[in-house]
Amino acid sequence: MPLISIDAVHPTKEQKEQLVAELTKTASKILNVDEKFFYVLVKENDLDNWGIGGQTLAQFMANKK
Repeated sequence: MPLISIDAVHPTKEQKEQLVAELTKTASKILNVDEKFFYVLVKENDLDNWGIGGQTLAQFMANKK
């Protein structure tokens, strides 16, 4: 069974539902595997759990202002 995993910073319920539906539909078409066999995992992360350029994403975003 195919597994699609995506990391995101606090997507809304609606965004998660759309991700699950669209990722499943697209992957099913590309891989020629029925949609019912797909698992989709949306992992939510805080800005402090991501790093870019030696800073947390929260720091990076604050410095861009």
